[in-house]
Amino acid sequence: MTLLRDHDLARAFDHASRTYDRLTALNPGYRTDLLRSARRLRLPRAGAGLHVLDLGCGTGASTQALLQAAPRARITAVDASSGMLRRARAKPWPARVRFQHLTAEEMAREEEEPYDAVFAAYLFRNVTDPDAVLTSVRSLLRPGGRLAVHEYSLSGSAAHRALWTTVCQGMIIPAGALSGNGALYRHLWRSVIDFDTVPAFTARLTSTGFTDVRAVPVAGWQTGIVHTFLARNGAAAAAEYAQ
Repeated sequence: MTLLRDHDLARAFDHASRTYDRLTALNPGYRTDLLRSARRLRLPRAGAGLHVLDLGCGTGASTQALLQAAPRARITAVDASSGMLRRARAKPWPARVRFQHLTAEEMAREEEEPYDAVFAAYLFRNVTDPDAVLTSVRSLLRPGGRLAVHEYSLSGSAAHRALWTTVCQGMIIPAGALSGNGALYRHLWRSVIDFDTVPAFTARLTSTGFTDVRAVPVAGWQTGIVHTFLARNGAAAAAEYAQ
């Protein structure tokens, strides 16, 4: 099958936005794993004085995870899908959380203030050029700034690949089809199959200029399927970030 990209993918997410939260709620550990990845940023002082970017925020589940992990941080959440953003904005948020309808490349052109950290959940396998987006992320981060990527990136094991396909064919794609969004959920299955394995994405981060790159698995049935990738923007961390 042909993967959805760019405007076609954004439109598919627009259409799916009404039922997206209900479908993700069927995934055991979905929100717990997002929170675990957000906490792996290890932002000091509960994020006080820090500005964090939630890149590809969807309906706001990743934004909520960031808010729990760093309740005193200022958070800017962006997404390319206007429909997903409408769902996110409709939820209750403190004043220090704002939402914008932008892509990563547009953020890099428009923003002047560097971010202290970037959180990107379920984003990179859905973009046409991951290297270009990673380059944009580096331009948005201050030197030493932290990156956490929460992504469906297979370990490389045939067993994990087979498990992902079994779950998608047996549950995710049929549920998506019932909601009228079968094409999107077939895309989401295939996008994981075609995306970088853990070693490949780790190498991609390093080749783009990130340092201290490492991958950490999540728990539960998604072990070996979903990982947190942690990295820094080149330069060593500032003193206030020392743990």
